[in-house]
Amino acid sequence: ELDLRRMCHFLGKVTRQELLYLYNAARCLAHPAFYEGFGLTPLEAMACGTPVVVSNISSLPEVVGDAGLLVDPEEAMKPEAPVIHEEEYAGTSVWEEWIGPVRRRKSSKSTYNNVAGETHVTIGDVEEGFSQSDYIREDRFETQVTAHCALEPHVMVAQYESSGKLNVWLSGQSIFYKRYMLAKALDMPISQVRIHKTYVGGAFGGKIDLFPYEFCAAFLSRKTGRPVKISLTREEVMVTTRLNHPMILELKTGVKRDGTIMAQQIKVIDDTGAYRGSGPVVVFLAHAFNVPIYRVPNIKYDGYAVYTNNPVKGPQRAHGAPQIRFAMDSQLDMIAEDLGLDPVEMMLKNARHKGDVLPNGDVLESCGLSQCIERVAKESGWESKRRQPGTGRVRRGVGISVCSMFSGAPFYPFASAAALKLHDDGGVTLFTGASEMGQGAETTMAQIAAEDLGICLDDVRVVSGDTELTPIDLGNFLSGGALVTGNAVRMAAEEAKKQLFEVVSDILNVPPSELVAKDKRIYVKGRPERGVSFAEAVRASILQKGGNPVIGRGYFKPLPDTNRYPSLATAKGRFTPAYGYAAHVAEVEVDTLTGEVRVANLTAYHDCGFPLNRLIVEGQIDGNVSMGIGQALKEEVLFQEGQVFNPSLLEYLMPTSLETPQMKRGEIVTNEPKGPFGAKEVGEGAIAGVLAAVANAVYDAVGVRIKSLPITSEKVLDALERKQG
Repeated sequence: ELDLRRMCHFLGKVTRQELLYLYNAARCLAHPAFYEGFGLTPLEAMACGTPVVVSNISSLPEVVGDAGLLVDPEEAMKPEAPVIHEEEYAGTSVWEEWIGPVRRRKSSKSTYNNVAGETHVTIGDVEEGFSQSDYIREDRFETQVTAHCALEPHVMVAQYESSGKLNVWLSGQSIFYKRYMLAKALDMPISQVRIHKTYVGGAFGGKIDLFPYEFCAAFLSRKTGRPVKISLTREEVMVTTRLNHPMILELKTGVKRDGTIMAQQIKVIDDTGAYRGSGPVVVFLAHAFNVPIYRVPNIKYDGYAVYTNNPVKGPQRAHGAPQIRFAMDSQLDMIAEDLGLDPVEMMLKNARHKGDVLPNGDVLESCGLSQCIERVAKESGWESKRRQPGTGRVRRGVGISVCSMFSGAPFYPFASAAALKLHDDGGVTLFTGASEMGQGAETTMAQIAAEDLGICLDDVRVVSGDTELTPIDLGNFLSGGALVTGNAVRMAAEEAKKQLFEVVSDILNVPPSELVAKDKRIYVKGRPERGVSFAEAVRASILQKGGNPVIGRGYFKPLPDTNRYPSLATAKGRFTPAYGYAAHVAEVEVDTLTGEVRVANLTAYHDCGFPLNRLIVEGQIDGNVSMGIGQALKEEVLFQEGQVFNPSLLEYLMPTSLETPQMKRGEIVTNEPKGPFGAKEVGEGAIAGVLAAVANAVYDAVGVRIKSLPITSEKVLDALERKQG
């Protein structure tokens, strides 16, 4: 064993007791507070000279006594199962301390053991719906644990200054949330913590939470007075941060002979791991992402997030949507076959349309779901390729699936603000807290500002990701970037433009309502020769107002009239201002000798309202599709007695560029009234439809139904052998 104190100058360490204090102070793993024994959680951190060593304690204390590990959520729910956490955390959440009290469900004991959170929804009368059905089908589906696998591992640099200021540089999301959590843990004023977000090499939801290494880096820097950097290895990322939620989904669906869905009974069991994590949220979202798809008059939904001794789970791209859509559209494909219907026909019969009001009160002011279905069916050659597997060793098949996604949500304090400063040379500086993670947030925000001000994109400089300089933005989760942050930017641009119009109206002696900003000029509508340049207007405003700068401010809440959380327990309350939609047709090749599945072609159409930047939209669709194919066919985190068994990219299989299919992609333009220039979600929804499309295509090719993910060659071969007797 290395004696680090002898090898280099010892500066200090975060002891086990101090780390426990930090966790309890910030309640990073709240409900209940931190317990020892979670995976390879760093229990000590030591600062030795320049490098920082974070030591993992392998001989962890037992947390379940003699009863053994609970790694199966269904076993954990049984009355006789050991109780993983004796008490629920009952204190005030960090969110309430920040923004005030929020509505919460009254405490009640679940009928099941080890339940961390649950959602129960009843719409209509499900038993009456089943009695009116001509055909009822019941199925069980399982999804696996997956990892985010952002190419850049988690990293943070902390520097505590003698003035009492803590500067942090990190690769992550939601920097204002992390600033608050660090200040809470270190008992510092929020204003004394400054976070600089570096450009992020991928996140996909995996860099939202605050993790042990971030506490350690900040605490060590304050304790030693030195800058501290902690960069995780790939193994540490996969073991000590967050993984995606695996689910067991039981579906009972009743339909008429023509395919009209009359009733659905859904039970979801989520393995949330050793701590609550985002378990209560994901079982709520599995329902919330399902109801905007099909018109189902009678629904009974029961979702359970269950404690196990597995690693804790967190949000991953489309948080809950891939799991529920895999189950829903796999079963729809089965029902369509049982009734002798085309799945496309059945989807169109039940699809929601513009103007529909959802059970929670959300109104679909834009909805291109049917158009997405029709376009992917046409562009993929659905009718000519379906049920034409061929006769050789390699069979071909096609499958279809659909999905939806929020465009931001009223989870307090999820809101966005922006500011614009206009310079006398016509340049503009945009200040936004939006999280640029490679998805094009900064480019999109700059485009919105430039379009509204009538200037060029190159004239806009973006300052982002700095809690000292930029207005609050809680991060681009639940796909709120384009609509929520975008609206804040547009409002800021409108305010700045209004100031210019007031000055130019005096110069030109016309009312401000008759002015237009376009082509770097402000001029009278219909008379571009009668006007001034944008730069001249800015200079005139500054000079006439005694040097007062031209600054525009904007802020936006997803649902301005809503001041409460939607209930995670009952799904009551508004969810989102708008929904994005997508449809996919996958064409696969299945090798009947090896069981290998290859996605040869994929057609994807997305209703993103209005595509502000088609290159960004296409990039988001491509990324979603690639990630979805990985989850459908390859990706799975394996465990042995609760520990990750394949914590590296050598062992955790993902699709490479060589396995990327030929893509046909496009946008359905629906012009969302609430979005900036008609835009809404495109960043997450497209992944959710890929999984069922691939699974249904495998069935179309070789006639075997795989109800658990991933669809490995071993599962396909086993199913083929069973089919052949």
